[in-house]
Amino acid sequence: MAVIEIKKGITWVGALDWDRRLFDELIPLPDGTSYNAYLVRGSEKIALIDTVDPSKTGELLENLQEAGVTRIDYIVSQHAEQDHSGSIGDILEIFPQAVVVTNEKCKAMLMDLLLLPENKFLTVADGQTLELGGKTLEFIFAPWVHWPETMLTYMREDKILFSCDFLGAHLAQSRPMLSDENRTYQAAKRYFAEIMMPFRIQIRKHLEKLQGMQLELIAPSHGVVYPRPAFILDAYSEWASDRTRNLALIPFVSMHGSTREMVEYLTGALTRQGVDVIPCNLIHTDIGELAKELVDASTVVLASPTVLGGAHPAIAHAAFLVNALRPKLKFAAIIGSYGWGGRTVENLLASLSNLKVELLETVLAKGYPQKKDYQALDNLATVIAAKHRGIGVLS
Repeated sequence: MAVIEIKKGITWVGALDWDRRLFDELIPLPDGTSYNAYLVRGSEKIALIDTVDPSKTGELLENLQEAGVTRIDYIVSQHAEQDHSGSIGDILEIFPQAVVVTNEKCKAMLMDLLLLPENKFLTVADGQTLELGGKTLEFIFAPWVHWPETMLTYMREDKILFSCDFLGAHLAQSRPMLSDENRTYQAAKRYFAEIMMPFRIQIRKHLEKLQGMQLELIAPSHGVVYPRPAFILDAYSEWASDRTRNLALIPFVSMHGSTREMVEYLTGALTRQGVDVIPCNLIHTDIGELAKELVDASTVVLASPTVLGGAHPAIAHAAFLVNALRPKLKFAAIIGSYGWGGRTVENLLASLSNLKVELLETVLAKGYPQKKDYQALDNLATVIAAKHRGIGVLS
């Protein structure tokens, strides 16, 4: 990958990971990802903002060589996670005069994770600046997007915000500047859903902090550089808000057809009531897609057969995921089937303790659904539609 100047004196020197398909051994990556590192040349000092994942250290070093770098004075570490910091040790070996610029929390983490010596750090406070000669870096603490030590870096003269994980996307493309808004929007929304959604309240505060800043570019540590900052700032403002849309999401698994029949019937009943519906068969659905739909949904209906007295493991995992991501859902319900009994409902409810939702009536069919079960599903669809009208997402 060639190095690319995104503004005079500021060069992208990161790495693309086209083939990576899983992040943190948890998050699917259908579009790969990028590890964005930025070289900032002032008239007096040179700073490298973030490094790359250890697997891509060789590419970073090749890019620095291609960029003609003979010295680095500062390595700005905005986030201790290894996909950002993993190459710091290698950079320090090649440029031993460099010091790592970060905050106290991040310093402690880097010493633990990378075993870096304490004397290689320059710690900064929130709002502190670092002069490079005609280029001033201002450090903005942004805890919980998505770790407690995260900070952002603002380049005052060029009006660039290096936003770390905040406002990013898992997306690999050959040039770092935004080129396909629709593709980027979907990737950024998925990234928000998988990583940022639990921190919506903190995100709103950080967005408020950025409102008074002059921004010409936003350069995150994953994904693309935004030449129109409003594109991603407006999207985050919507995603982090409490507003939902007229959408019911139905994650389901069916072993012998009973639960599938209930899901299909409920989908039709909701559609007739004017509610948008997305049924997600979890045997095939990418959990990242499920998370992305949770960003906007007003209602989730968990649909499960009973397995060994409880919920199907895939639905139990979905309930755990929903609980962990803490989306802005307003309503939740459970439907499903059983043969002789069990604790499916109790299991799932116990996994939803983080959600501030109104629980709607459960519909469980013994065996294949019968007339009373279809009537109960019709009633549930009517209730969901009325609830959506009540919160103003269905007219």
